[in-house]
Amino acid sequence: MLVIHERDNVAVCTEGERAGHKFARRPIAKDEQVIKYGYPIGRATAPIAEGEWVHSHNLRTDLGDVLAYTYRPTETPVVTGTDTFWGYARPDGRVGVRNEIWIIPTVGCVSDLANALAARTGAYAFCHPYGCSQLGEDHANTQKALSGLCRHPNAGGVLVLGLGCENNRIESLKAVIGSYDPERVRFLQAQDVEDEIAEGVRIIEQLQTLAATDKRTEQPISKLVVGLKCGGSDGFSGITANPLVGVFSDRLIGNGGSTILTEVPEMFGAETILMNRCRNRKTFNKTVDMINDFKNYYKANGQPIYENPSPGNKDGGITTLEEKSLGCIQKSGDAAVFDVLAYGQPLIRPGLNLLSAPGNDLVAATALAVSGAQLVLFTTGRGTPFGCPVPTVKIATNTALAKRKRNWIDFNAGVLLEGERMEQTADRFYDTVKKIVNGKAQTKTEQNGYREIAIFKTGVTL
Repeated sequence: MLVIHERDNVAVCTEGERAGHKFARRPIAKDEQVIKYGYPIGRATAPIAEGEWVHSHNLRTDLGDVLAYTYRPTETPVVTGTDTFWGYARPDGRVGVRNEIWIIPTVGCVSDLANALAARTGAYAFCHPYGCSQLGEDHANTQKALSGLCRHPNAGGVLVLGLGCENNRIESLKAVIGSYDPERVRFLQAQDVEDEIAEGVRIIEQLQTLAATDKRTEQPISKLVVGLKCGGSDGFSGITANPLVGVFSDRLIGNGGSTILTEVPEMFGAETILMNRCRNRKTFNKTVDMINDFKNYYKANGQPIYENPSPGNKDGGITTLEEKSLGCIQKSGDAAVFDVLAYGQPLIRPGLNLLSAPGNDLVAATALAVSGAQLVLFTTGRGTPFGCPVPTVKIATNTALAKRKRNWIDFNAGVLLEGERMEQTADRFYDTVKKIVNGKAQTKTEQNGYREIAIFKTGVTL
């Protein structure tokens, strides 16, 4: 049994059929708070004996509704280092860790055309079903997501592929994109040409010729932005992989770089920890608004705020949203929160940023890329093959998963359960990520050719 914090009244089983599940360290009375990570994760619904299994049958969430919060700032680490990496400098001052050609459809109607062009040229098509028959914020989300990808530094060239009659016409999307390099971002409206395949291939080949002149150069790590995400969590997520990513995040930020934490619904129950790490009251207020706005989004759609964890999470030993959230925010380390980003908003301030997006794996990972993350660190206790538009580093929470799904997993954090010290594991992990960033290694998602996008949908479809 593993005790995470001295205040905990539960311990975590590390092996056997119920590995990752909780067991009482002492008797727990009905309605008494159950403590894990040093914080409450819910209340007992019945008396629990010492050594008894603690899960959905005897533990419930203790979370409330939309809340008022008080700012109680805590001390956070400061920048101390000056590391570098090798990447592709872009005219706007950002740096890519890849130099790819991307095809961005304005509308789902040209998805098959985009895929056909990708198959013929080796470019990457990021298809989606939207761009028409959407209204208001829903339509705006599509435009913000696509424009963020059009400006992404990992793309050495972009073909924006339109149809011609959609709501999200090329001219409309251009207004959202704003300034761009006309040599690197090209546009094709399929209804306007006789042979859209031939014309698309011609443009992509021009972009490939241009991108071939780009070279990696040494860059300050302050130009690196890394997205933080977890999915298919288990009872070890908050003990191994997520804290490991938190150590990485602190180290990157300590060297002047940036990380972005999202999955707002999976902050519920642990949000005050992040709020008290906000660098000033303005950032605190933005964090409060982000949390409560997401709760109101649930309520406006007639849905329970705390419909979480998922069945897979529960199979892995997670019982309540508080427990999942306390494990989730381990990915953010101990750094100060420097800014809060709306969905589709690009990162401006270096350091730890919070991003308003849901917990869904592909929607959240896409949102991280849209806001400028050049790669995503993705922790998992259950395993998943998906990849988003940027290199997606899969970190297993347990060794059994890492061994079983070698074709999915890039790094095994399960060694932390087997006696390896966090400092040693963190050094190996940092080196692994640097090799991927520098182009010396590919993620399993890249090797498998798995990459796609999902846009946050919030409204009706006409």
